[in-house]
Amino acid sequence: MTFEGFLRYMESRDSCVFNQAHASVYQDMDQPLSSYFISTSHNTYLTGDQLVGKSDLDAYACALRKGCRCLEIDCWDGPDMEPVVYHGYTLTTKILFKDVITVVGQHAFEVSAYPVILSLENHCCQQQQEVMAQYLISILGDKLQTAPLDHPTTGNLPSPNPTEQKKKVVVAKSLSDLVVYTRSVKFTSFSHSKDNQNYYENTSIEEKKALKLAKSSGSDFVKHNQRFLTRIYPAGSRTSSSNYNPQEFWNVGSQLVALNFQSLGLPMDLNDGRFQDNGGCGYILKPEVLMSSERSFDPGCSQHHLKPTHLLLKVISGSNLPAPCSGKALDPFVRVEIKGIPSDSCKKNTNTVKNNSLTPHWDYDMNFSVYVPELCLVRFCVRDQTGLLSSEFVGQYTLPFTSLKKGYRWVPLRSRDGCSLDPASLFVFVWYS
Repeated sequence: MTFEGFLRYMESRDSCVFNQAHASVYQDMDQPLSSYFISTSHNTYLTGDQLVGKSDLDAYACALRKGCRCLEIDCWDGPDMEPVVYHGYTLTTKILFKDVITVVGQHAFEVSAYPVILSLENHCCQQQQEVMAQYLISILGDKLQTAPLDHPTTGNLPSPNPTEQKKKVVVAKSLSDLVVYTRSVKFTSFSHSKDNQNYYENTSIEEKKALKLAKSSGSDFVKHNQRFLTRIYPAGSRTSSSNYNPQEFWNVGSQLVALNFQSLGLPMDLNDGRFQDNGGCGYILKPEVLMSSERSFDPGCSQHHLKPTHLLLKVISGSNLPAPCSGKALDPFVRVEIKGIPSDSCKKNTNTVKNNSLTPHWDYDMNFSVYVPELCLVRFCVRDQTGLLSSEFVGQYTLPFTSLKKGYRWVPLRSRDGCSLDPASLFVFVWYS
């Protein structure tokens, strides 16, 4: 093999750090819906902030193309008996409800055959609710799930398996005659839910309250999410449509961790990394540690009773890193972040290479001890050292620990908006035991 041929091989999918077997659906898809992390969008209609941002139909198409399986639609009374979608009591622009449903129907199963949940935040009068129901039925037709399925998991939610669901859209939160499996109820307490909540009912919890519950009652939160769907949504104070850290809620098994897909940065990098697994279908089977009925799990407590997995990452070199608009060569370094339960989460940096965007060479070893690898994400982030304590984002790549391939591997870098920066890449060595 020539050097050029070897280089071409090393930069091919066969040598990617992401296990290509995970680029197709490979997980058990016959478990109840509560057994999966489900890719979830918040204020899906917005392309900007939630005060004066634009509402756009394309935002729904974009979310669905990214494998999102739970969309939010805020519905308000509109003129001429036409319900509209926008962020109420703000200056965000308005779009027609019927147009949103049309776009959802067109793109729902473009990249994933698995069910879509519509989370309707309903502020409409009864007459316009009836109009909404008519549009859902007439536009979605047989794609709409309007009656319970005959499925084997009696007393549980159905599975997401499309052979069972027949590519269905499930409506949540309102229009009670059309709600089958995701009827929204108010969360009171875990004990109240255990005694009173039905399997087809779900709760929506604001991030701050959810974080308090995760910290004070982590094991109870995990058990709750073994039976019921829980949706976490950003605090109302996030007027700029910023995002929280989704990992904190995946750690307790929350299925519907809703993020503002239009807001770029670390939280969406983590979401993209989590859901590129299992063929990008938008459903990830939760690990056994979150589903076991025999052993209690609290992600906030130390897991040092478990045998740790030792991870070695050698960051060897980079290639064709994108230079800033100024044209000046980068002073790049690589930050590797482990995102998992609190005791596993950490980050380490390589040294900085001066004035080299094309072929920076670090040859830097990093060692990590990881106690719950099945919950972890690994993020490679290239940054430009701009000052003694300052740096700027260059590119990143995030993937689940369980999708890491051992050996000498190629890391394809992505931009802030998740697009490929090809041919920009890292060359690393991975080993764990």
